[in-house]
Amino acid sequence: MSNRLPVFILILALLLLASSSVFYRVMEVETAVKLRFGQLVGENIKPGLHVKIPFADEIRKVDARLLTLDARPESFYTLEKKRLEVDSFIKWRVVDVSKYYRATNGDEERAKILLANRVNNNLRDEIGIRTLHEVVAGERDQMMAKLTKGLHEATIVDFGIEIIDVRVKRIDFPQEVSSAVFNRMRADREKEAQQYRSEGLELAEKIRADADREKVVIEADAYRQAEHTRGEGDAKAAAIYADAYNKDKEFYAFSRRLKAYEASFSSKSDVLLVDPDSDYFRYLNSVDGK
Repeated sequence: MSNRLPVFILILALLLLASSSVFYRVMEVETAVKLRFGQLVGENIKPGLHVKIPFADEIRKVDARLLTLDARPESFYTLEKKRLEVDSFIKWRVVDVSKYYRATNGDEERAKILLANRVNNNLRDEIGIRTLHEVVAGERDQMMAKLTKGLHEATIVDFGIEIIDVRVKRIDFPQEVSSAVFNRMRADREKEAQQYRSEGLELAEKIRADADREKVVIEADAYRQAEHTRGEGDAKAAAIYADAYNKDKEFYAFSRRLKAYEASFSSKSDVLLVDPDSDYFRYLNSVDGK
C-alpha cells in the first residue's frame, strides 16, 4: 500500500499538468485569440472553459473592459497661430480582438501609443482650423464630438478598438506665454479698477456737492423762518410793551431813565461830564422828575 501512494501522486500530478495544458479559461472581463505555431487560428474567443492542443496552441488574452488612456499634454496651434498646451484623455475598449492583435500584437502599451498618436493628429487638425475662442469655449463641444466620431470610425477599422469618448481636461498657454497673458490681464483689471475708482470719486463729489447745496438751502430756509418768527415775537413784544407803557407814560419814562442810569454808571471808573441841571438828571433832582 505504501508503494502505491507515490505512484498515485505522480499519476495525479501528470493528469493535472496535462489538463492545464489542454484546458484554459477566459474570464468574464476578457476576450482572447488562439495561435497555433504562431498563426492566428481562433478569434474573439468568448469567456468560459476551452480546449487547446498542448505545446501547439498559444492563448493571448485581452482586457475587454472599458479602458482609459490619459494622454500626455501636447502643443497645438490655433488658426491665429497661438500655441496651446492641451491635456486630454480617451475612453476606449477592444471590440475586435483579431484586428487588435494584428495591429498591436496584443500589447496594450503599443495600443495606447497608437491611440495617442491618432488623437494628437486629429486634435492638431481640429484646433488648427479654429480660433482660440472657439477652441476654449465657442465650439469646444462640437469639436470633441467630431473628434470622437472621426477617431472611432478610423480605429474600429484599423485596430478593432471602439472609441467611447475623447475629452480635453485642460487647455493652457505655454509657460512663457502665460506670464505675459497674466500680466496683461492684471494690467486690464488694474485699469478697470482705476476707472471704477475715478467714477466713484466723481460720484462722491457730486453727492457731496448736492449735500452741501442742500445744507445751505436748509440753513437759509431755517434762518428765514427763525428771523420771521423772531420778528413776529419782537413785534408782539413791542406791542405788549407799548400797550403797557401807554397805561402810565410817566412810569415808562422813569423806568427808561433808571435803565439809562444803570448803563451809564455800571463801573466805578466811568466818568460822565454833564450839566447838573440837564434833563438827564431830572429824576435825581426831583422825585416826580420835574
